[in-house]
Amino acid sequence: MILKTFGWSFGVTVAGLAAAYAFWGWQGFAIVAILSVLEISLSFDNAVVNAGILKKMNAFWQKIFLTIGILIAVFGMRLVFPVVIVAVSAKTGPMEAVRLAMNEPETYARMVTDAHPSIAAFGGMFLLMIFLNFIFQEREVTWLAWLERPLAKLGKIDSFAVGVALAALLLTASTIATSAYQYGGTHVDASSTVMLAGIAGLLTYLLVGGLSGYFENRLEEDEEREHVAEEAAQRAGRKTGTVGLAGKAAFFLFLYLEVLDASFSFDGVIGAFAITNHIFWMALGLGIGAMYVRSLTIYLVREGTLDEYRYLEHGAHYAIGALAVMLLISIRWHLPEVVTGLFGVGLIALAFWSSLRHNRFYGRGTPREDSPDQSSVSSGV
Repeated sequence: MILKTFGWSFGVTVAGLAAAYAFWGWQGFAIVAILSVLEISLSFDNAVVNAGILKKMNAFWQKIFLTIGILIAVFGMRLVFPVVIVAVSAKTGPMEAVRLAMNEPETYARMVTDAHPSIAAFGGMFLLMIFLNFIFQEREVTWLAWLERPLAKLGKIDSFAVGVALAALLLTASTIATSAYQYGGTHVDASSTVMLAGIAGLLTYLLVGGLSGYFENRLEEDEEREHVAEEAAQRAGRKTGTVGLAGKAAFFLFLYLEVLDASFSFDGVIGAFAITNHIFWMALGLGIGAMYVRSLTIYLVREGTLDEYRYLEHGAHYAIGALAVMLLISIRWHLPEVVTGLFGVGLIALAFWSSLRHNRFYGRGTPREDSPDQSSVSSGV
């Protein structure tokens, strides 16, 4: 199971590290290895949330996520995205941006860092909406009941999550963004840039999440009929299989996953510049890390880990909320990558420990007294 799920990740790791050593020696080998670990630590919560969405899809779309999706994640976000940032900010062509990355790494790093306020605002608002829609949603399984239940009551107010997100954006643009961090330690007023980028992130979430939810709801009746058919087949002694979402619903969930991965990768790409300005080292290291995040997502789905450890998704969503806040804060103050990475991993580890404790006292799959029935936790879509 491990080799089947992580085989490609192992292969890419060996090939990537071998290429780094062959072209750049032990220095390149070490930097690529460090960047791989950085990407995994920053994106572990991403894998947990991805698994909660991916388990709704059928085998075909899960395979698409591992093939086409990984191409988008590795080549699109980890290689092309930094180049696009430079091209847009410098108002130059992509080839010129590549030339800067290869021949003038300091200039390249400066342009990417100076574009950080807009990147952080877009990604921060997208991730914040995921967290808010999770925390304001009423659910039977609660981790921190003293906090989640009162907030779920507030979530019954129409568009309450959107209102909170807009208030957070307004506060960020009017305070933090007035002295945005730039390359070399200087600060500029980026209020308008942050406001526009934040609204774009919010609209992207509403559009992609809304479309995926719309088509998912349209298929609920079909799923009910399939469920009835499966029960009839089981009574008749025929073999049945789990049917996941397909068609338009699966496509928009896939699109949502890719936008979600893009939002998570912002932090990894920006954080990588604290380690190196070498574009190919960054692409190799972050690409290897992205492969493991993809494989870990599939492993969580196939092993049913999210069902067995009931609070993992809660911990991941709290980590998303923390990352969203840290992205907005980082518009003005530089936060060490070890802080953002370890904080998210720590929340997930705490949720995992809580799940183990629950299983020890109540048994796996057995709800607590304050949770009458165990239900799956939605992704916020």
